[in-house]
Amino acid sequence: MWTSRVPRPRLARLVAGLAAVFLAAACSSSTASSSDTPATSQDNALGTIEPGVLTVAIQPYAPYTDKQGDGMSGLDADIVNAIAARLKLQVKVEVTDFAGMLAGVQSQRYDMTVGGIAWTAEREKSGLFTDPPYYSPPAMAVGSGKTYQTVNDLKGLELGTVEGYVWVKSIQEVPDAKLHAYPDGNGVLDDLGAARIDVGFLDPLIILAAQKARPELKIATQYLTPPTDDEVKAHPAYDYFRPYMTAFYLPKQATALEKAFSEEIGKMYASGEMTTLVQKYGADPNQFLKPAPTMAKTRQGVDRPAEWAPPSI
Repeated sequence: MWTSRVPRPRLARLVAGLAAVFLAAACSSSTASSSDTPATSQDNALGTIEPGVLTVAIQPYAPYTDKQGDGMSGLDADIVNAIAARLKLQVKVEVTDFAGMLAGVQSQRYDMTVGGIAWTAEREKSGLFTDPPYYSPPAMAVGSGKTYQTVNDLKGLELGTVEGYVWVKSIQEVPDAKLHAYPDGNGVLDDLGAARIDVGFLDPLIILAAQKARPELKIATQYLTPPTDDEVKAHPAYDYFRPYMTAFYLPKQATALEKAFSEEIGKMYASGEMTTLVQKYGADPNQFLKPAPTMAKTRQGVDRPAEWAPPSI
């Protein structure tokens, strides 16, 4: 999903294309969230690295996150900006790559990292996750005219995704399939357009945006039919071929900040604000804001109490 602190040329090309598609949406949230009365060093109950400031690590990943001036825009950015304003925090944006985002949070260099990040038990061991701001269906970028519906349809194919994505392990479990791992989503899309791979696993809004920004690729968006319980039992990594929970990722020590953000996320579901935001970026609320039946059990007893229920419209 992610690039270096200085964007690579291919990433810059995709970001430029997507910026044109989402210009109207970006303009409304291109500045950092702020408050007239930020916290002071004597009043830092949320425990941020810098009192009154929320340091957020992102990569250019429109329409989820993108750097805009001193702030950020995109779906995740809009959610963070809205909550930060309510918590009287000014948002400070740092741009890095995916590995740097996770490592920077785990080492308390950043207060938070966002951008379609999947909850996993492995990542949870080294950090904290908020409640899901939205859910991500298993989207595939495919060549025009191609159709793949189930995991069985993927057998023996050339499958691409980004290094560090949850789909890496899933792809490795597909019989006779070959994994192609790329440093960023542009490599996936470029090779798919050149027919060097058959399917690319990327976050759904990225694929939808790329279809508009780069029609010459002749790609389409399809959603994989989630594998059955029996299939996941036989191949545990197939679980990532199911819809997954996104979340904002924080240091293990940031319990107060995580709790505050999770509470605000719940309020945004209840008020309809989250529905408005996902629709702004072309997402279907029924796909993005309703958890799959298996999701609650995934986190219950791990980083949530036994009675926890994920937010839903």
